[in-house]
Amino acid sequence: MIKLNFRNADAIVVGEENGLNIQNAFDDYREKIAQIITSLNQRKDKPGQWLQWMNLGYSEETIWYVKEYASMVQGRFENILVLGIGGSALGAMAVTEALLKPYWNLLSEEQRNGLPRIFFLDNIDPDTINGLLDILDLKKTLVNVITKSGSTAETMSQFMIVKKRLEEELGSNYRYNIVAATDKQTGILCQISQQEGYKTFIIPDDVGGRFSVFSAVGLLPFALLGIDIDSMMNGVKDMDLALKNTDIYQNIAAQNALIHYLLDTQKGKNISVMMPYSSRLKYVSDWYIQLWAESLSKEVNNSGETVNIGPTPLKALGATDQHSQIQLFNEGPNNKVINFIRVENFDTVLEIPKIFEYTGIGYLGGKTINDLMNAEADSTKVALTDYKRPNITISIEKVDAYNIGQLLYMFEVQTAIAGELYGINAFNQPGVEQAKNYTYALMGRAGYEESAHILQQKMSAV
Repeated sequence: MIKLNFRNADAIVVGEENGLNIQNAFDDYREKIAQIITSLNQRKDKPGQWLQWMNLGYSEETIWYVKEYASMVQGRFENILVLGIGGSALGAMAVTEALLKPYWNLLSEEQRNGLPRIFFLDNIDPDTINGLLDILDLKKTLVNVITKSGSTAETMSQFMIVKKRLEEELGSNYRYNIVAATDKQTGILCQISQQEGYKTFIIPDDVGGRFSVFSAVGLLPFALLGIDIDSMMNGVKDMDLALKNTDIYQNIAAQNALIHYLLDTQKGKNISVMMPYSSRLKYVSDWYIQLWAESLSKEVNNSGETVNIGPTPLKALGATDQHSQIQLFNEGPNNKVINFIRVENFDTVLEIPKIFEYTGIGYLGGKTINDLMNAEADSTKVALTDYKRPNITISIEKVDAYNIGQLLYMFEVQTAIAGELYGINAFNQPGVEQAKNYTYALMGRAGYEESAHILQQKMSAV
């Protein structure tokens, strides 16, 4: 199982001003944490609670369907093109970067064992879209369009562009190059898929985008790429079982949620830095940023009071950002808690040759890059502690499907528990919806005429 080391967030190590008496905190919140965990598990099957993501690890039907479809189309496509934004892309990007061989898209077909390359269009930059579509052979590309509502302007505009090009190249057979993930019965993409005959996978009710990585949103591209989704879901289920434990001393998600909450509200540590020491985990930080930011940053709490609360997530990568952000982390404002992710066993070992022994770099010879990475991580942790900066280390045995399943699910549960501690709804996103509505108005969507008029007035006044 994943290990959590929070010693360097304790006041014994970083001082009373910057750290917590963690044992006292666990004792003080033991009953409240037990109530939160019990409540989350009792509510997860109730409609409208947006907790169905807690059941995704047990969705054998979805796993069977995505594996069946992946088997049916095996060998037909050279590329997968994922059209999605936010939670419709970040989870899949994090997992594929972690579990596929490095530089996957540059490998030969033989090196990829005949499996396709994967590309994500998670933004609407016209140069990026045109650049990718100019080099992709769409006849050999499976387009995976993902939007639950079917009205996401960014994703659907991309889809309209790609659909037209597919139709021009393939005629009526273009529909066999499209697979959709959307709502089971409502929404524009659901309607279009039924009319046009696209293969469709369901995004379950009460599963928000940022919690959807273990639904067909993520599982479909994973299966198409040969990722071991059975092992991944076993990791999710094992972690789910562990996190049902209501004893905070035995529940790492509850521990990390409480530590972050108290460091924020009592010690002013309102920035949560995610810093994996593995390039393969760099997009886990991007995924975490959305999960933490959209879930925990709210204007009002559950009592309707204006609180404007929310810790700010920040990403970093070890050892790269030791040469950019560590100066800030060590000597800048002491308002951060640093989360390290450590990998105990890398897949490969790389030895540094014994050359230049007569120079000041000779000491590196005969050691390994693995040794250097671990030394960098240890030295950064100690240096932060010297500067009285609280930090937490999350350790996984290796980067594989089982451990990635555990890691991401642990963060999801941690986020849900933190939301309960803050007393806010961790599953809505009114700030995002307001910007979406303004976009609809500016682009001339029917029903938003009045909003467009008001918005034009506001824009002219700025």
